[in-house]
Amino acid sequence: MIEEVKQRFRQLSPGVEFCSLRWVEERSESFAVRQDIEQPTMLTLDSGVMITVIHRGGYGYAATSDISQAGLAKALEQAKAWAEASRQHSVFDYSTIELPRPVGQYQSPPSALARWSRRELLDLLMAESRACRINDKIVDWHAYLELKQTHQLYLTHDGAEVLQSFDFVIPGLVVTAFGDGDSQSRSLGGQYNGYCRQGGMEVIQQSGLIGSGRRVAEEALELLTAPNCPTGTMDLLLKPEQMMLQIHESIGHPLELDRILGDERNYAGTSFVTQDMFGQYQYGSSLLNVSYDPTLQNEFAAYGWDDEGTPGDKVLLIENGLLKRPLGGTISQARAGIPGVANSRACSWNRAPIDRMANLNVEPGDQTLDAMISSIEYGVMMDTNVSWSIDDSRNKFQFGCEKGWLIKDGQIQHVVKNPNYRGISATFWRSLKAVGDKNTVDIMGTPFCGKGEPSQVIRVGHASPACLFGAVEVFGGEA
Repeated sequence: MIEEVKQRFRQLSPGVEFCSLRWVEERSESFAVRQDIEQPTMLTLDSGVMITVIHRGGYGYAATSDISQAGLAKALEQAKAWAEASRQHSVFDYSTIELPRPVGQYQSPPSALARWSRRELLDLLMAESRACRINDKIVDWHAYLELKQTHQLYLTHDGAEVLQSFDFVIPGLVVTAFGDGDSQSRSLGGQYNGYCRQGGMEVIQQSGLIGSGRRVAEEALELLTAPNCPTGTMDLLLKPEQMMLQIHESIGHPLELDRILGDERNYAGTSFVTQDMFGQYQYGSSLLNVSYDPTLQNEFAAYGWDDEGTPGDKVLLIENGLLKRPLGGTISQARAGIPGVANSRACSWNRAPIDRMANLNVEPGDQTLDAMISSIEYGVMMDTNVSWSIDDSRNKFQFGCEKGWLIKDGQIQHVVKNPNYRGISATFWRSLKAVGDKNTVDIMGTPFCGKGEPSQVIRVGHASPACLFGAVEVFGGEA
């Protein structure tokens, strides 16, 4: 199929300044066991092509699932027509943009383990499901696993050719307990599939899915009898499963350059960040270093090139707290006149690339988890997001976690339930007091980052150490 698409595209005569083809084929298998009952296994296959044209200052694109010669020719003519129509009304001359002409290949890291059969995968999920049934107060439980394989070809009319192949593994398990009018849920990596990574069957082992059923159920029961999180201004220690959400919402989305330029205002909102902040705005304390790194192959959103053909590389967006770069691809960079990163990404063949997060990570510091706990006179440690709310400028936020631990005089006292905190992105990161070392780092992610019109739901990776913040507004379920 790849060779056929290449040959047919090369036979087209676009007659324009720039023409690219992006072919995507994705195969997905989903397995689940809920309350010890196997759910129907789902198999999906999706394939199609996007053709993009830049000509005489205009920009146009058209997608099709018909990859015959006639289908590609029709999509090309539609893209040319849109480019011609847009040049009359565009506020930007797209012909001034020099898009890259890459040649190369990328593949997810090879797996050292043979792929398990469907029966073996379902047996694993069934074993973890049955292990959850430790008490009558366990009222709902399910284990699941999704495997995805994606192949993506990028061509230009004048010689660029990139083939990328990705393997994604998404395991999860969620348990809900109910008693005395209260319900509490505990999950493996979060209820938004936080342990998603690129790779093979070893990701299942790395996630802790094997043997997780009883442990997660015990933690759900523990939360039922735990006291509510205290309310007040105090130290807050966030573990990686919650840091993922904190990074995503209060660094990732505010730094998207198309959002800053106003493109997302209609749908997903704007940003408190403005163009003049880059290079001079103190986003966080001097301990904060945030990297954009699609080269980390085991993270969920690793790749060799973005969907405009720009090679991925590690870039510090925030260095020693100073805001340096936005999350903006080649086209957004040209529009704004500031450097960005290789992050023009589309969720599928029938969507155009827009500025998206990929592997957006907080770099580790030098503090052990024990040292950070010992430094806390009064505070709460929280893990695993369960609820979130943030305004449309990605500034004022309120996040809730599945589990917390009360800390007094440098010692963990006991578990607390319904831990929540709130803050303002523009000032929250400046309260960063300590950053955990590499031993506190975990690699997380989400398959469900939404943005764009029409909507695009894309994969994002976030790696982070545990981080300690001072003077944060914390509250519990009774507040």
